[in-house]
Amino acid sequence: MELKQSLSVHLEAEKPLRRYGAVEETAWKAEGLGSQLDIISMAETSMMPEEIELEMAKIQRLREVLVRRESELRFMMDDIQLCKDIMNLKQELQNLVAIPEKEKTKLQKQREDELIQKIHRLVQKRDFLVDDAEVERLREQEEDKEMADFLRIKLKPLDKVTKSSASSRAEKKAEPPPSKPT
Repeated sequence: MELKQSLSVHLEAEKPLRRYGAVEETAWKAEGLGSQLDIISMAETSMMPEEIELEMAKIQRLREVLVRRESELRFMMDDIQLCKDIMNLKQELQNLVAIPEKEKTKLQKQREDELIQKIHRLVQKRDFLVDDAEVERLREQEEDKEMADFLRIKLKPLDKVTKSSASSRAEKKAEPPPSKPT
């Protein structure tokens, strides 16, 4: 056990940390500049602000899609549970209905009425759930249209900017900055 821990500690110590924000985890060396190459700064990224905005819009859209999918799955789970409950109550009701009316006790007749009321309430609840899901689906379609229009308007100017910035970045990468060692 101790061997595994010492091996993992040793292997972690050998890995160079190359990620944003790794300053406190980076082992600083005496030569100075050599260890600074392991730190990635946000200022050194090659993304333009317009590209960052575009990426943020894509991430936001993905988040919205995932939230919608989660909502759909919750609806499906609720629907399945309601259907199971309705089927169980119907089965119990069928068992009571199978008994001839003359042989039923007052308690069985009362239970039969209760089951009918419970089934009715569950069916109403499920109908409401289905109606609510349909309204939600229509609202989401409208939001999708609005978002598509917005993105089409927003992304057309960004496409031009990103194409021009990509060519200017290629020129910048050709020569290293004067303050950095090569």
